[in-house]
Amino acid sequence: MKIYIRGTIVYYLGNSIYQGYDPEALQKSLALMFEAVQGEKEDRLFYEYLISVAPTQEDKEIISSIRDDEIRHNLMFKKMYKDFTGQEVMDVTAEDFKKPASYIEGIQQALFGELKAVEKYREIRKGLPDCQNRDIVFDILTDELKHAAKYNFLYTENRTNSHVQNESNIEKTPDDWIRYTEFLVEEAQEDVKRGINLTHVFQEFILMGVLVGKGYSPKQAYETVESWERTGESQLLQESKKIP
Repeated sequence: MKIYIRGTIVYYLGNSIYQGYDPEALQKSLALMFEAVQGEKEDRLFYEYLISVAPTQEDKEIISSIRDDEIRHNLMFKKMYKDFTGQEVMDVTAEDFKKPASYIEGIQQALFGELKAVEKYREIRKGLPDCQNRDIVFDILTDELKHAAKYNFLYTENRTNSHVQNESNIEKTPDDWIRYTEFLVEEAQEDVKRGINLTHVFQEFILMGVLVGKGYSPKQAYETVESWERTGESQLLQESKKIP
């Protein structure tokens, strides 16, 4: 789909003038932005399914909070798209919701969906000509990392079909778990800022979450995964870190 941007080398938006930006990069960002907000009906049905089959009220509340964030992100991208192009974004995709085979499969699907979204949003951010909009997309990326942490918690809890055996962890609420794993989220954000590719960041981050689910402390999980990469015990981690 070809997108027409108002202006070529210089772009005016209200009182703002963007000079020296890469028109092709912005065009790519806008195309990805258009793509990112498609499939709203399918997403709505997917979240409704997960909430309806979630085994606990806590699970339902976690998924509902993620759904609300995603709705907000869509609105932010739509506004940004219109600010740059003067055009409304229309959902042109046909409704094609396929119910997952199970709740746990749906959670796994959602978890890897976050990974794909972060990769796409990173590309969107790279092509934006101003700090304000790049900061907005960075905030969205941060939310996606938090979503991944929540989905990883749900996946681990339901996959093992039992609570972590460490007695001090049994009574943790979802918010307790989010606070408990804040160290890992902060480390992941620092990796993103350092320019480490997001495939590698997510591989490490998800592995650490699995270890936390098995009873490791966040710091122990971090040190264990870093050791796997450093010593070559995990060749896949070493390989993914080399991806540009």
